[in-house]
Amino acid sequence: MKNYFIAKSRRVRSTPYTERIENQGVTAYTIYNHMLLPTAFGSLEDSYHHLKEHVQVWDVAGERQVEISGKDSAKLVQLMTCRDLSKSKVGRCYYCPIIDDNAGLINDPVILKLNDQRWWISIADSDVILFAKGLAIGQKFNVKIVEPNVDILAVQGPKSFKLMEKIFGKKILEMKFFGFDYFEFAGAKHLIARSGWSKQGGFEIYVENTKSGLALYDKLFEVGKEFNVKPGCPNLIERIESALLSYGNDIDNGDNPLECGLDKYVNLDTDAEFIGKEKLIEVKKKGILRKLMGVKIEAKEINITKSIDLINEQNSKIGELRSGIYSPNFRKVIGIAMLDKPYWEADQTFKISINDSIFKGKVCDLPFI
Repeated sequence: MKNYFIAKSRRVRSTPYTERIENQGVTAYTIYNHMLLPTAFGSLEDSYHHLKEHVQVWDVAGERQVEISGKDSAKLVQLMTCRDLSKSKVGRCYYCPIIDDNAGLINDPVILKLNDQRWWISIADSDVILFAKGLAIGQKFNVKIVEPNVDILAVQGPKSFKLMEKIFGKKILEMKFFGFDYFEFAGAKHLIARSGWSKQGGFEIYVENTKSGLALYDKLFEVGKEFNVKPGCPNLIERIESALLSYGNDIDNGDNPLECGLDKYVNLDTDAEFIGKEKLIEVKKKGILRKLMGVKIEAKEINITKSIDLINEQNSKIGELRSGIYSPNFRKVIGIAMLDKPYWEADQTFKISINDSIFKGKVCDLPFI
């Protein structure tokens, strides 16, 4: 597939780190929340192996925050998500599907509880701030909703713990997964969470002070030399193997959380009031008609810019492939697909057309690893 240059503009925003990553050899971007998001530094496969063995620093400033504060902030945040947050704690992150009145997914963010009246919704790629403002206006909630100036750096990979310890001390290793705390660097405090869009372990640094953040970026590469640090970005191979869902690719507003395997984040048997609750109760009662599953395809390459139909032996469509990539671990194409009932059972076989050639495939459970 031919690649085209992305024209930068005020509407398609650069990040504070853009100049640095371009000097470090970024080779591709996508647009994420109206912002540049790096997608490659040379070979995808080389980056995959490096991420699993060493440590990378990612510019993921495109992971924007929707800050909701004020007297009714907890009510509004709860109204947006099907996960019960009544027992949520300050200093914790919560993966929370956000749904509409028809139970369709609007986003699948991580929500950080900063205090009882201040929350950050760390969003995937959709305009959650408009949804939040619409609900607040309709409900006449006493809240303030803004996009704060927060530009995330992610430090990911098995050696990320040693690198972060070198800079912030042993205290940072005491954080539990999806916990966060504040750490000082170059005259500024940074919220750092033990989280990130990989399964290799690591941290996300929520940079509010740009000058300090740029100094920290440089320090990570200076100190990280002994750990073979490199610039990186979310890796398509690693994230599909780990079944880390991508909003707009694997899931979208036409899907509900129960179809997408997010059952444990759907709390229907509590007093939590949220948009779409009645619809989700109805869906659960009737049972889902589709299900997100993994697939393995006997092919060596694939490039997906739109969903591809999966066909059974009777030449009937049984589902669609939404994301896919060649996995050096499995030595075949793996992907995430939405399968119709009753074809979502593991080991179900199918056919798929890739570049006008037919390949065989098999359904499997998620995650792959």
